[in-house]
Amino acid sequence: MTGLLFAGLLAMVQQPLVVPPWSAQLATRESWLAKRHEMLLPMMRRHGVAMWIVVNEEFHADPIVPTIAPPLPYAGNRDFFIFADDGGNRVKAFSITGYPEEQINAYFEPMSEGRNPSKMLSDLFRRFRPKTIALGIEGSRGVTRTLTHATFQLIQQAIDSTPECRAPSAECRVTGSEALIEDHLDTRIPEEFATYQHLVKITDQIAKKALSNAVITPGKTTVGDVRRFLFDEYARRGATTWFQPDVRVQRLGGGNYELGKHSATPSVPGPALEGTIIKRGDVVHIDIGITAMGFDTDWQKMAYVLKAGERDVPAGLKKAMANTNALQDAVMRPCSRPGRLNTEAYDCAMAEMKERGIEAMIYSHPIGNQGHGLGAGVSFGSAPGRAGKPLRLGSYISIELNTATAVPEWRGQKVYVMMEDDAHLTEEGWTFFGPRQTEWYLVR
Repeated sequence: MTGLLFAGLLAMVQQPLVVPPWSAQLATRESWLAKRHEMLLPMMRRHGVAMWIVVNEEFHADPIVPTIAPPLPYAGNRDFFIFADDGGNRVKAFSITGYPEEQINAYFEPMSEGRNPSKMLSDLFRRFRPKTIALGIEGSRGVTRTLTHATFQLIQQAIDSTPECRAPSAECRVTGSEALIEDHLDTRIPEEFATYQHLVKITDQIAKKALSNAVITPGKTTVGDVRRFLFDEYARRGATTWFQPDVRVQRLGGGNYELGKHSATPSVPGPALEGTIIKRGDVVHIDIGITAMGFDTDWQKMAYVLKAGERDVPAGLKKAMANTNALQDAVMRPCSRPGRLNTEAYDCAMAEMKERGIEAMIYSHPIGNQGHGLGAGVSFGSAPGRAGKPLRLGSYISIELNTATAVPEWRGQKVYVMMEDDAHLTEEGWTFFGPRQTEWYLVR
């Protein structure tokens, strides 16, 4: 009886994790909106925003919308979501949508003046007389500059047609919403944690399966085969992805299996050609991420394909893995604390690597609602000479990095151990959502 119970529990543990059904996803994501709206007013005041307007257009969705409104399919020509500060203790939220939706009305006061958004916007400008109106018209990242020229003109015409906007006490000055958007997207709420952790676990399961004999047969399986498995596995789990999965192969002696010139980080091996056959003795790396529940994950793991007669990974490769784990340790705890500048965290970690003689690179980035999110990353992009940003308590980051180690068993050839794990910032530093990789995955 005990054996049967253990077998049953083992089967449950090994059961593939999946994304919840669509209806459950909507219910969960909508449950976060009320708290999200409560947080907006302090953010708007922090950035000097009196009114924030976000616009979804037909076939041109604003990626901000699912984080401020029910994550529904929107089919209207233009759907406006407006947040206004009336000087009270709660933000005022209004919607101007092409089609009425009950779920939207639970979070926004619907404006109903036929289908004349210009008139309705003018009514709001007259009512609130906002000094500043923030729009997605500028910024260094795509998510901060989504407003089309035609819609900008419509809003500007509504401003120009409102006499109250010309009064000395109400400038109705248009400004970019970049700082507000970054504040909004980089701020996480506790209710989201369990969902994101579940998505990380799904991503980890997919990675482990991809780097195993369930997918790879040495001497037969190609890089393209692994990629196609990943796309299909995402779908089986109920997820999509936000970037094409990369598979890298490192091999004693090198070869033309790299596309290094197309690598986002030119000093490390680039993605392998799809026709590359994975052979015994290869080091295989994957870079994957899933999209679900309004979140993205980002994940990199490493495997070694055992040679005939080998039972374990060569000692030199174990040392290479240990070096990358040491780099993770430096980034995670001693160097990163809430409020510390990301430039300081980067300098701190790289100084430790220099002292230990480890060749290292760090290119970590914020993550959450977008894979390459807005916020304070710890990366060579935040190296000296750039203005630093404070690390935000509770924010999510993708700890992406690598070390290069000369491996004796490979005649001194450098092997890059590239890792990426999603983490969240606590008072003690970055904490992974799940256990990191400390040993090579084996393909036998």
